[in-house]
Amino acid sequence: MSFVTGLFLIDAPASALNNVGSIPGGMTDNAVGVKFISTREGAYPYVSAQAFRYWLRTTLEEGPWGWKAAPIFREKKVAYTDANPIRYWDDDLFGYMRAPSKKLEAATAREASGLVADATPTAETVTRVSPFRVSTLVAVAPTRLVSDFGTMSRHEGDPVPHEHQFYRATLQGLFSLDLHAAGTFSYVNRTGYLNLDAPRVEEAEAKGLEHLGEEKAYRLPVTERMARIQALLEGIAHLEGGAKQTLHYTDVSPDLTVLAVTRGGNHMFGHIIGRDNLDRPMLDLDALQETLQVHQEDLLSHIYVGWVRGFLNEERAKLEAALAPDGALAPWRDRIHLAHPRESFTDLTTALESHPHWLA
Repeated sequence: MSFVTGLFLIDAPASALNNVGSIPGGMTDNAVGVKFISTREGAYPYVSAQAFRYWLRTTLEEGPWGWKAAPIFREKKVAYTDANPIRYWDDDLFGYMRAPSKKLEAATAREASGLVADATPTAETVTRVSPFRVSTLVAVAPTRLVSDFGTMSRHEGDPVPHEHQFYRATLQGLFSLDLHAAGTFSYVNRTGYLNLDAPRVEEAEAKGLEHLGEEKAYRLPVTERMARIQALLEGIAHLEGGAKQTLHYTDVSPDLTVLAVTRGGNHMFGHIIGRDNLDRPMLDLDALQETLQVHQEDLLSHIYVGWVRGFLNEERAKLEAALAPDGALAPWRDRIHLAHPRESFTDLTTALESHPHWLA
């Protein structure tokens, strides 16, 4: 099976992109901390995969790509989408879990949503493993967390102090998209694979989806699958989101990306970004050479490197020199394409359109 395999870096020069609430032992009652991994080396700020997926969903819903988001139903302690991947693009690519509920509270919640007429009847528990996978976004190097103090003082009386943490870091994330699973919906009676129950199977048949008998699945037309995949990738390229934007205004769209279509879901680019003796991100050319050599049979597409000019310019120059006719990556110079990250995502989707068999 084929996968879109991607690595990306986000420059966070003074940011607090994912917070944890109050800081234990803070100097004020209103103290907000950031998420970080504590190690002997120091603190590694991170953004949870859940937060990233929320940013991406919001970007997709607000963008110009025709994204069709599923309605959400809320009960007292449970929230769930319509769980219909045939109709809704996020149910398809982000997965879901939904159990049938006959509680009065559930019925009332659905009635109150005003979406009952469009809701899909659910005969049994349906689940779908997300074809789109993303790692936690973790700082490339440890950094010192900064506490910033402020006051609310636009009123009579004593000012109200508040405090929050922020950091300066470069965050690295990995993602993978299972191209076979995108737009392909199983009815195998197993947790994670019963994407379609009887009402959803009926809808698949009524809409003329391709039936894959041996696989026990239904599949959308390749043009519709491609539209969903293209929208997802464009959403990553134009990503917006993050906490404390009013105070720190961090651009979270990727500053560096490495993209390819690969055979198998293991991530071959996970170790090509290291750090120098000043804890600055660096491109590890030896690691890149090794992964290209070892995984050359698994590389189905060219490699699309997106790199914003002005971000790690010396490291970009290293890559450009390595791709020269006499450089260390000379054998790969016709298969590695260097451009802006948005252009790299566009080039990748163009390659997908030219190779529809990668979605088989």
